[in-house]
Amino acid sequence: MSDALKIVISSVIGAALSFMAVKLLDRLRRRDAESEAGMILQKAKNDAANLTKEAQLKAKEEAIQQKAENDKELNKVRDQLRERERLLDKRQETIEQQSDDLRKQERIVEGTQRRLTEKIADTEKRNEELNKLLDMQRQTLHDLSSLNREEATQRLLEMLDRDLQHEAGALVLKHKKKVEETCQQHAREMLITTLQRYAAAHTAESTTSSVDIPNDEMKGRIIGREGRNIRSFEKETGVDVIIDDTPGVVIVSAFDPVRREVARQSLNKLIADGRIHPSRIEEVVAETNGEIEAYVQKQGEEAAHEVDVPGLHPRVIELLGRLSFRTSYSQNVLRHSIEVAFVTGMLAELIGLDGALGRRCGLLHDIGKAADHDMEGGHPKIGADLLKRHGEGAEVVHAALGHHDEIVVAHPYTVLVATADACSASRPGARRETLERYINRMEELESIAKGFKGVQQAFAIQAGRELRVIVNARDVDDQSAAKIARDVAKAFEQQLTYPGEIKVTVVRESRFTELAK
Repeated sequence: MSDALKIVISSVIGAALSFMAVKLLDRLRRRDAESEAGMILQKAKNDAANLTKEAQLKAKEEAIQQKAENDKELNKVRDQLRERERLLDKRQETIEQQSDDLRKQERIVEGTQRRLTEKIADTEKRNEELNKLLDMQRQTLHDLSSLNREEATQRLLEMLDRDLQHEAGALVLKHKKKVEETCQQHAREMLITTLQRYAAAHTAESTTSSVDIPNDEMKGRIIGREGRNIRSFEKETGVDVIIDDTPGVVIVSAFDPVRREVARQSLNKLIADGRIHPSRIEEVVAETNGEIEAYVQKQGEEAAHEVDVPGLHPRVIELLGRLSFRTSYSQNVLRHSIEVAFVTGMLAELIGLDGALGRRCGLLHDIGKAADHDMEGGHPKIGADLLKRHGEGAEVVHAALGHHDEIVVAHPYTVLVATADACSASRPGARRETLERYINRMEELESIAKGFKGVQQAFAIQAGRELRVIVNARDVDDQSAAKIARDVAKAFEQQLTYPGEIKVTVVRESRFTELAK
């Protein structure tokens, strides 16, 4: 009995101890779980705070970047507005100058009309006096001779006929010379009026073939491993890339100016991007080709719109746009063609021809220069063939073919285009020479003039279109000064070759200076 009681008591005690141990373990587990949950919650709060800070920093960076882009765009818009304001001021000055010229011409016309009216009145008065003298002579002859009225009239008519024949020959020669002088004067006035009406400011442009690089290490990246990058670039663009010891510069060489421009822009993009490898080169060149094609089309359309020449074939518009990359003696061929178009149109209107057709002939006269890299022959023949192939009229085709006087002129528009072409190419500032050649030509002009006796100084001005000669007023009189001007001009004609004309101005003056002390 006592053993059984002990066993029961032991069992109870063991169960109680087990229950207490379970309770204790459960409490410990709950405490650990609560601690772990607190840690997880704290970690989640920390992560949320970090994410919030990162989002705020990212938002601030994006705001700063957006502000920089907005500032850049605002500066660009401001620059455009300043450029437009400058162009508007320049156009206003041109309009004011044209208004002054128009007022001067109106005063000249009024003076001419006034003199003409006076001459007509004087002529009528002289005719009346002549009729009176004839009546008096007829009456005198009738009184002094025994001839009757019919015989006297016949003899008088014969005498007048002989005198009039002699005077008619002299008058014909006189009026022929006067007509020639008048025609030349009118032709000069028409050209001057046309050029003044157009009055376009010309800027000589040229495509560059050099690309700036940030450092010489970039040259190695352009060449690539075993030259694979430069070979891939030259294959895609069709140009030669010249990399030498010149610091900071890579040369792009190509006969076709459009290909050279594609290569130049592509190389600039690759240098800015920094990723230079064959696949990237192919991608950038293809992208740049598309941009240049769009730019060429836009330039052609803007040129046709500016000159008001509608209905051009898309291929002709593309060739016009390509002329924006072509230069002749540093003169941009597209701007030259636009100038020739305006001048030809105004000349055509002045002589009673179709101004629109004249502008069309002038705009397309040098179209062959856009394709002379790809086709055989000179640009007049290439241009004429292209225009004929794309549906242009006989006048336009002939103007392109004959504007350099290489064939017999069959259309008046060809003469007008040749005249406008010469005016645009030879006026001061239109074309540039190399610096060395320009300096040599200026020195040669001045040295020839200084070789004449009595000349103190000679100055070449207006890009060599005018020479101003200063003579000694004590040794040279007015007659000698006029002879010096003529002799210098003759010397230029005999010794030099130059486009257009050179104006020689001889200045003779006396100066007296005293100091008041």
